[in-house]
Amino acid sequence: MFTEIDGINTCYKISGEGDRTAVVLQGWGTDMSVYDSVAAALSPEYRVIQLDLPGFGKSDEPGEAWNVDRYAGFFCRFMEKLGIKKADLIGHSYGGRMIIKLLSGRELPFTTDRVVLMDSAGVLPERTLMQKIKIRQYKILKKLFYLRIFNFLFPDIVEDWKMRQGSEDYRKASPIMRQCLVLAVNEDLTHLLPEIKQETLLIWGDKDTATPMRDAKIMEERIPNAGLVVLEGCGHYAFLEQPVKFRSVLRAFFNL
Repeated sequence: MFTEIDGINTCYKISGEGDRTAVVLQGWGTDMSVYDSVAAALSPEYRVIQLDLPGFGKSDEPGEAWNVDRYAGFFCRFMEKLGIKKADLIGHSYGGRMIIKLLSGRELPFTTDRVVLMDSAGVLPERTLMQKIKIRQYKILKKLFYLRIFNFLFPDIVEDWKMRQGSEDYRKASPIMRQCLVLAVNEDLTHLLPEIKQETLLIWGDKDTATPMRDAKIMEERIPNAGLVVLEGCGHYAFLEQPVKFRSVLRAFFNL
């Protein structure tokens, strides 16, 4: 299904027919279908809503670079459009980042009692001395390569350098979505964690390198009512790597 929010054609789907509602917020650059098993784990007791955020899956890109606040605001208008007044929230990676923003003092058009953060983003990584040096080198080269005269004289060199920078997510993204990603990964949300008052379940893969266990421990410590479940041997998509255990943990948290 599609609906228009702020002029953006937004793809979403609803499964289940329960009296309770949950919304799954996706990780960066994924298609909402990646989370079908999460929705199925709550069926039939829940009505589960999945959506492709702007620039993800089948939804239109935003017209300009959005930060996390813009995505959070968009989600609020999505919930208003669907008439949802109460929903539990489940977020993976970037979706978790959005949930942290949503629940940190923002006035929401809906209420939520329970939150699940799966390998969530939001905590800035610790940087080694070598990483700091590389970042400094990157900034110097960026200033050089973005000079008009350099772009004019060496366009192939500049383009090759740009494509070799950043993560795989960054390289695969469109120009606008790259800017959105940069805005997100450079914002530390650690200070907002104590403002999350809802009962919160953290589900993490102990082999996650994108959002490592250090992030999970920080969230467990700083979110007042949080509990952490670690799925051993799993990476950033722990819910897909151990689906049986994940389903059991999720259903226990929601008292199903």
